[in-house]
Amino acid sequence: MRLTPKHFTRREFGLGALGLGAAAASPLAAQSTNVDLLLVLLNDGSGSIDEDEYRLQREGTAAAIERPEIVNAILRLPTRAIAVAYGEWGSPREPAIILPWARIASADDAADFAERLVAAPRVRQSWNAIGDAIAIATDLIAAAPFRSPRATIDIAGDGPDMRSAILPAPAARDRAVAAGITINALAIASPGSGAAMPLERLRASYEENVIGGLGAFVMTARDRNDFAHAIFNKMARELA
Repeated sequence: MRLTPKHFTRREFGLGALGLGAAAASPLAAQSTNVDLLLVLLNDGSGSIDEDEYRLQREGTAAAIERPEIVNAILRLPTRAIAVAYGEWGSPREPAIILPWARIASADDAADFAERLVAAPRVRQSWNAIGDAIAIATDLIAAAPFRSPRATIDIAGDGPDMRSAILPAPAARDRAVAAGITINALAIASPGSGAAMPLERLRASYEENVIGGLGAFVMTARDRNDFAHAIFNKMARELA
């Protein structure tokens, strides 16, 4: 059965009238463990991303997940498994969760996830609401059907937080970190984009406003063609 993209709303995550409930329960508090990492991959789906750049992001992420080095790293973990969800951010309050949670415990699992990711249609996003993406990913982790000692949110983008409506990025980051989640980021240079800023300024913005938690880091990609290499390195570092 092919899964279709879905917009997860605040109500579906049980958030309060102000767009927030209590901080999500930490996966560290779980009674049992059946995966070693809950990983939410969030790529830039905003209006600054043209179709070629969009395909490079999707295909680069898919290629990284099914690389033998990544699969072998997963199989060296204690449970020999991680759980991955994939989304794209942009619109205030409405990042799109393209693929919900999937357990990756073999090369076949990774290939299936990659195939579905490449095949899924685009959900149009606008603006740069990174804080809202972090807030909804935090609740996605709290509602995961798996238990894990670690949870990570990966943000990749070519611009800073601009129009979040649930929480600005620093507040959303702090809420996630309080729930035991690490947030890493990939800053992507995109000179042709009106929403973009110089790469070093973008990296500094992500360091100050987006990343947080144990061992949090920012990596960079000099252009979209460098994305696949960068996302592979980021995933390998998180699994090491």
